[in-house]
Amino acid sequence: MALYIKAAEILEKAELKKGAVKTLVYESKFQNIKQLFALVCETQKYSSVLREIIDSTKLLKETKLRIHLAKVLVYDLLIGHGVKCGGAWKMMMLKHRSRLQAALARIKVKRKVSRNQDLLPSSFQQTQDVIPRYVRVNTLKTTLDDVIDYLKRERFSYQGTASRLENLDCLSGKTFLCDLHLQDLLVFSAKTDFHNHFLYKAGHIILQDKASCLPAFLLNPRVGSNVIDACAAPGNKTSHLAAIMKNKGKLFAFDLDAKRLSTMSTLLLRAGVTCHQLANQDFLKVDPQSSEYKEVEYVLLDPSCSGSGMVCLRDEVSEPQDDRRLQALATFQLRCLNHALQFPQVQRVVYSTCSIHSQENEEVVSACLQQNPGFRLVHLLPNWPERGHEPFTQCLRASTAKTRTHGFFVAMLERRPWQTDEENLPIEQENTETAINQLTNPSSKKKRKRNRKPPKN
Repeated sequence: MALYIKAAEILEKAELKKGAVKTLVYESKFQNIKQLFALVCETQKYSSVLREIIDSTKLLKETKLRIHLAKVLVYDLLIGHGVKCGGAWKMMMLKHRSRLQAALARIKVKRKVSRNQDLLPSSFQQTQDVIPRYVRVNTLKTTLDDVIDYLKRERFSYQGTASRLENLDCLSGKTFLCDLHLQDLLVFSAKTDFHNHFLYKAGHIILQDKASCLPAFLLNPRVGSNVIDACAAPGNKTSHLAAIMKNKGKLFAFDLDAKRLSTMSTLLLRAGVTCHQLANQDFLKVDPQSSEYKEVEYVLLDPSCSGSGMVCLRDEVSEPQDDRRLQALATFQLRCLNHALQFPQVQRVVYSTCSIHSQENEEVVSACLQQNPGFRLVHLLPNWPERGHEPFTQCLRASTAKTRTHGFFVAMLERRPWQTDEENLPIEQENTETAINQLTNPSSKKKRKRNRKPPKN
């Protein structure tokens, strides 16, 4: 019974944008985190189908259940492994089982499918077990070689460094690889679980999706520098930055949520991070000119976003409502990115989201470049398989299909050396600045198209 109550609570909070599902699950301190996370994610995936079943059978009216609790119970009854609780709830669900099964069958007939998974929104098709388990070695406490040796002694089979993306698809059982892009990242089959493993509990490894490792890896702050993690909780990127800095220098981490910051403090302690200063503060209210922050050279900005790249959060949504929310998020993200560029000594800023929407990604970067001509984009990882939308191919995108990760976006802006002649601007940057006007002013794009001159050879 506790499992369903907690799952329903997390689904409701996630819907109200009170936190990411993964964070809410781990903050719940539920005894079986893996079981809870699986139930929440699977219920979320089938959310629209479950709602249709519940509405067509008038289940809420007859049982007085709240919608989120009804969803998790109906999911387990019809699609999962059966209702696990006893007592009144189980009796209630068994009483309505025939009608609920009939409603599910009617939906399948209507959509001309035979399997439950074929009812999923298109964003979930072909994603089952595609994303492997990524494990970042925490170099503040151990080394890559030591972790590999430890795992070998536990009868894991090390297959060397991946040479291509398809190598990851062949992982099974206890086989694992080194990632082909990030040297401190190990890759295991999707079903591998380390939550109760000694290396995880001791802080020697961090369970972190590969895409989430990119921002700190690409920012690559020098040892001893001053760095800001602007929207830091839950702290995986912060600990990654500290490892790259070798715990030397100053790492300022901000977050508005005191509870998340408290959880983050525990995580950083376990990871052996000592160079950090946590602040329960709005990054937008941090004074770039203050004596404490005016020497900051690097900023990692991973602000609140739609989370549309997270596989377990995707679902069909109402387009008008989604557009309004995306616009509000993009406005906030642009404010944060503009603010990050105001620190007088900042040299590089990495901007990342776990969103697939261009409104939160390329369009935010475009508007920021227009307002901050002293900065330019850095061309990231030339061999990375998925680039930003044209013409912002300097940026990176990530997806389940092309990179075997959650959906993600990363851009890096660097301070431009002072130019005295506009003609000395790199061609790449000239194209970017032309694109800024096209993205932010579609009407002017149409007007220019009529009078476009052929490019010079």
